Amino acid sequence: MTGPQPNDVAVTEQPQKNILQHITPYGVICNMDRLTDVLTALSHPTRRAIIGQLSKKGPARFLDVAEPFDTALNAVTKHLKLLERAELIEKKKMGREVMISFRAEPLKLVSGWVHEYERFWNERLDTFERYFTDKKNSEKKYEDHEDRISRTRKRRR
Repeated sequence: MTGPQPNDVAVTEQPQKNILQHITPYGVICNMDRLTDVLTALSHPTRRAIIGQLSKKGPARFLDVAEPFDTALNAVTKHLKLLERAELIEKKKMGREVMISFRAEPLKLVSGWVHEYERFWNERLDTFERYFTDKKNSEKKYEDHEDRISRTRKRRR
């Protein structure tokens, strides 16, 4: 028996997606493709407004989502595609209607990424504060030393 049999599983080689890696100041590696998708989705005010609308009012139909915007329905569709690609929204068919709902989970990725830089800047600001505190203390010691010398000179006169 040659050739594939009915129960044989076909093994296909799929090209591996080029995943960009990013190392934060603390060495934490994030999958930048997903993070980039989320940040791209959040970069436009209309998409942020859609997210705000869905997070406040809950799932909505396409026309309800599009209603507040003075733009073509085609433009709203493109915004929704970017939000869906970033997994910030989910579409569910309910009968003839398609309901669109907000998904907050991808925002955790952004929060984690920002948190790494928050630690970075907090450490830098702490170092900056220590520098000026040390400088102030050393200036005070110098002034105290000068005062003692001045008092000593006055007593000698």
